Amino acid sequence: MIHDVPTNTWDLELEELFLQTGARFCRVEARRRMRDYVRGLLGPVGRKNSWQLAEYAGHATPHGLQHLLSHSRWDADGLRDDLQAYVAEQLGRADGVLILDDTGFVKKGTTSAGVQRQYSGTAGRTENCQIGVFAAYATTRGHALIDRELYLPKSWTGDRERCRAARIPDERTFATKGELARDMILRALASPLPIAWVTADSAYGQDSCFRRFLEDTKLSYVVAVPKSQQVNGPRIDHLITQAPPEAWQRLSAGPGAKGERFYDWAAARLPAVAESDGGEPTRQRWILARRSISKPDEIAYYLACAPLAATIADLARVAGCRWKIEECFQSAKNECGLDQYEVRRYVGWYRPITLAMLAHAFLAVMAVQEREKGVSRPTHPTSWTSRQPKSVVCWQLNPAAILHAATTR
Repeated sequence: MIHDVPTNTWDLELEELFLQTGARFCRVEARRRMRDYVRGLLGPVGRKNSWQLAEYAGHATPHGLQHLLSHSRWDADGLRDDLQAYVAEQLGRADGVLILDDTGFVKKGTTSAGVQRQYSGTAGRTENCQIGVFAAYATTRGHALIDRELYLPKSWTGDRERCRAARIPDERTFATKGELARDMILRALASPLPIAWVTADSAYGQDSCFRRFLEDTKLSYVVAVPKSQQVNGPRIDHLITQAPPEAWQRLSAGPGAKGERFYDWAAARLPAVAESDGGEPTRQRWILARRSISKPDEIAYYLACAPLAATIADLARVAGCRWKIEECFQSAKNECGLDQYEVRRYVGWYRPITLAMLAHAFLAVMAVQEREKGVSRPTHPTSWTSRQPKSVVCWQLNPAAILHAATTR
């Protein structure tokens, strides 16, 4: 990806990004080291640790870059804020989607902040690892990681001496992954990022407190839930089995590596959301199902809260956006060394992670500038509402199926 961009354009854009973020580094030495570090993350370095990044930058030893990550005085949260402003300027759109997920970083030993044997979705098994909760921002222009928090298990927060050894602040108490996600959502709402939707996997979506939080903040959402999720009593998978054949329609969940990702979708409206100020409802709750075309037994389930004018195509698009954070994790790890840091302390985790996110956002912006020439935006098909619902929910019927049935009678 790096060599596809003209050198002059690359250098000009990167220099502009450095100017936007340089104020977070009070000393000139820290600013220079930050630039060398980010250039190394973007460069052809085999393993992006301090030793190899220092060699790439022409440093005699890695001590300067190690000092940048561990002891130098600069504000990683302030740099995160600059990153969000940069992504808002370059990728922001009114229909932006905020995506929440976590990823694991396999580590050895017991002294790295937050490390313990715990389940890692990245590895697909229990590993000795750190877990980071992340937020990504996605629009039709592109997507990038924009926030991060280190998850600290109770085995850490309940041992203050261990926390102090890893330089974890005393005020940092135990917080669930959902609570960390809520903090990041509030920060995103306070940032320049225009956000219309939130999506997340079932680890977050099944939490009723998380969904209520989104509704209270007036955010629309499409979140995955397990098949056992209860919806006003019945399980969601039992409700979906009641969907008439006409309720299923083939829609794209967005473009993938091999073109549009088509699935069969069914959705039903639930009672509208009563607004806290006593006004007329402006949002509608939904249940949603995504069925594989090649393997019809594979069905994913979602709960949604959306504007009254939203269609199934809108919900499918937002549900499909969740995979973009997986793409962010993969590209940030492969291209920018997101998982190749070698630090143990709490502050030391946030610094290389934030710098890798900055490098990844730069790559995302450069890629958009290269491919966003003459791209036409697809139109979204509308959905029809059944006039005679036969269940407690209101199924959204496929117009093509209705037309076919009418012309074959």
